[in-house]
Amino acid sequence: MNNNKVGLYFGSFNPIHVGHLIIADFILKNSDLDKIWFVVSSHNPFKKKESLLADYHRLTLVNIAIEDNNKFKATDIEFHLSQPSYTINTLEHLKEKYPDKDFSLIIGGDNLVTFNKWKNYRKILENHKLYVYPRLGELTECPLSTHSSVIHVKSPIIEISSSMIRKSIKEKKDMRYMLPEKVYKYIKEMHFYE
Repeated sequence: MNNNKVGLYFGSFNPIHVGHLIIADFILKNSDLDKIWFVVSSHNPFKKKESLLADYHRLTLVNIAIEDNNKFKATDIEFHLSQPSYTINTLEHLKEKYPDKDFSLIIGGDNLVTFNKWKNYRKILENHKLYVYPRLGELTECPLSTHSSVIHVKSPIIEISSSMIRKSIKEKKDMRYMLPEKVYKYIKEMHFYE
């Protein structure tokens, strides 16, 4: 295996939860990708920055969650790029840094619906595949659904969100089964989201 085909799974991972891992694992096993890199976003232009745990804490949580899987990798590439981070800039930077890699994006169906609002989205589609997993309530009719670069992966629909986990922790609810065990312990030890 040459490890050249890399799926980029972007997210705030605030925190990473079992839903993220189930989707990544399913896509890896049901596609031609060799590896999946979890791209921990420093600042999504569509999200308020105040609600984010510090970058290095979220990166640490991802590393803890995937440490026993050599087909997964966490990257802090976006921490070092100008803010807010745009996917096209990250892709161009990665291509320059790893010219031997063939990078694809992993996105939810809800993101495909608004993909035409992404900066330089046509250029992304020209140069990269999009592996799209289903999300509950997404629009089935989407102009980009039939684009030659779009590959639909019929992964399980996971109804777990990081915001729900954060809210539940704040309300002192036990979230141990929605988080990888080591991630749960680290969050408890560090008193995150309380």
